[in-house]
Amino acid sequence: MPFKKIISNFKKRFKTLLNYMGGAIILLLETIFWSFIPPFRRRQLFDQMYKIGVNSLPIVFLIAFFTGMVLALQSAYQMQRINAQMYIASLVALSMTRELGPVLTALVVAGRVGAAITAEVGTMKVTEQIDALETLATNPVKYLVVPRFLALIFMLPLLTVYADFVGMLGGYIVGVFKLHIGSNMYMNMTTSPLDLKDLYTGLLKSVIFAVIIAIISCYEGFRTSGGAEGVGRSTTLSVVTSFVLIIAADCLFTALFYFIGR
Repeated sequence: MPFKKIISNFKKRFKTLLNYMGGAIILLLETIFWSFIPPFRRRQLFDQMYKIGVNSLPIVFLIAFFTGMVLALQSAYQMQRINAQMYIASLVALSMTRELGPVLTALVVAGRVGAAITAEVGTMKVTEQIDALETLATNPVKYLVVPRFLALIFMLPLLTVYADFVGMLGGYIVGVFKLHIGSNMYMNMTTSPLDLKDLYTGLLKSVIFAVIIAIISCYEGFRTSGGAEGVGRSTTLSVVTSFVLIIAADCLFTALFYFIGR
C-alpha cells in the first residue's frame, strides 16, 4: 500500500509539472506572437523599461561591487601563497563576465521585478480586472505580458554589462589599494584574457534569464486565485521557480558553451 501511494503521488506531481510546463510554454508562444502584432504600446514599454532597468541600477551596483571585492579578496588568499597576485584581475574579470554578472543580475531582477510583476498581475486577476480587459476586447497577453517581456529582454543584458564593469571596479579597488598591485598591471591583466566570446555568452545567458523571469512571473500572476493570500503565495512561488530555473539554465548553457568552445 505505501508503495502504491508513492507511485500515485509521483504520477500526480509529474502530471502537475507537465501541466505547468505546458501552460508556461503556451504563454511564451502567445507572447512572441503578440509581440509582432500592432498596435505597439511604446509608452507602456518605456515605462516598464524604466521600472525594470533604471530602478534596478542601485541594487545591482551594490551586489556587483561587493561581489567583485569579495572575489578579489578570497582569490588573494590562495594567489599570495603561490606569488600569483597579478592573476587576480583576470579571475575577477572572467568570473564576472561569464558567470557572476549574468546570474547575480538575473537573481536580483527576479527577486525585485519578478515579484512585483506577479503581485501586480495576480492582483488584477483576483479583482477580475483581467476579465474586464477581455470583455473590452483587449487581449491580456498583449496588454500585460508583452511590454514586460520586451522590457526585460532589452534591459537585463544592459544591466548585466553594467554589473560586469561594476564588479571589475570592486576587484580593482581591492587589488590596487589593498593588495598593492600596480594600476596599469591590474588593468592589463583585466583586459588581456577577455574575449568577445566571454561577453556574448554572458549576454546570451541574460536574454534566456529575461525570458524565464518574464514568463514565470506573468504565468504565476495569471494562475493566482484566493484573494490576498493567493497573491502572496503566487509571488513566493514565482520567485522560487525563477531562481531554480535561472540556476538550471546557467548550468545547462555553461556546459553547452564549454563543449562548443573546445
